Amino acid sequence: MRPLEGIKVVTFEHAIAAPFCTRQLADLGARVIKVERPGVGDFARGYDERVHGLASHFVWTNRSKESLTLDVKRDEALEIVHTLLVDADVFVQNLAPGATQRLGLGYEALRERYPRLIVCDISGYGGDGPYRDKKAYDLLIQSESGFLSITGTPDEPAKAGCSIADIAAGMYAYSNILAALIERGKTGRGRHIDVSMLESMVEWMGYPLYYAIDGQTPPQRNGAAHATIYPYGPFKAGDGKSVMLGLQNEREWKAFCDVVLQQPELATDERFVSNSRRVEHRAALGALIEAAFASLSARDVVERLEAAKIANAHINDMQAVWEHAQLAARERWTQVQTPGGTVPALLPPGVTLADAPRMDAVPALGEHTDAILNELGYDATQIRALHDTGAV
Repeated sequence: MRPLEGIKVVTFEHAIAAPFCTRQLADLGARVIKVERPGVGDFARGYDERVHGLASHFVWTNRSKESLTLDVKRDEALEIVHTLLVDADVFVQNLAPGATQRLGLGYEALRERYPRLIVCDISGYGGDGPYRDKKAYDLLIQSESGFLSITGTPDEPAKAGCSIADIAAGMYAYSNILAALIERGKTGRGRHIDVSMLESMVEWMGYPLYYAIDGQTPPQRNGAAHATIYPYGPFKAGDGKSVMLGLQNEREWKAFCDVVLQQPELATDERFVSNSRRVEHRAALGALIEAAFASLSARDVVERLEAAKIANAHINDMQAVWEHAQLAARERWTQVQTPGGTVPALLPPGVTLADAPRMDAVPALGEHTDAILNELGYDATQIRALHDTGAV
């Protein structure tokens, strides 16, 4: 039995944050019914065509779901939603602010009809406050949360290469839903969960915020190098390849000087005797490290780092990650079906194939509409009439 087997989730979702949340629930066995607009669906379906004609974001965040198309502005479609909610456990939505309230699907209205229902609203800025109605996309939240101010080079900020604000919000929604299910098991009552992308990202910004507390200088942008720990980042070897390495304590600093740089005297150099001093004299120490590496290949540097038990990593591109030896050795890849064919998929972190995670197909738009309506008691004539009127 999967952990969330028997849990039914109805979701009005698009883009990344809510779909990523509900995909985690589906991975653990929940039944996720994704309500989409007839003919159009989740607009993330149209982001690109990279996965056998399907959008990369959509394939990533929507496996194991059922797609039901409804025009929820029509009364007969809204009636179907309420029929679904009668025995639903969770309702998730990330529509525009106020949209579900206008449909009579806000938390206050739903609580009266379905007191056991857990309602999770995901938005850019939260359900109230002066920013409530402001549009919020991932990059905008990266900017608003201060993330861009500490990411990039000294000359220019840079966004994260993936949708981290969406991911953060999706994961906080997921964990809060799990907690609410446990709570409901004790109290019998549902609850309202209000997840803000801004608050999710600001939580992730905790270290730089505290580093800059009381008006102190914030972490500076240093490209791929750590802003406040040094040496920690990429360093170029004599063959032109870069090696990523990181030190965390004074024991490692001494080993780095003795074994890697083979300059033990640097360990007690007054400029470098603590992390704060090494950060202060970053330019001088960086020049010494690159000079020491100039006569070595990247492979030689890694061998010395391994001998000194200094953390290091490859700077992998996407193809290298697909082929990563560690993921292969741990058998972390499986396959899922999509309307465009079979694609590889990473097993959910924390589970193995022996746990039987749900790895079902990515749905075509409206693929499950008729089956769900039939399950709800609609006969063939009624279903055809709903299609004819455009309600589904």
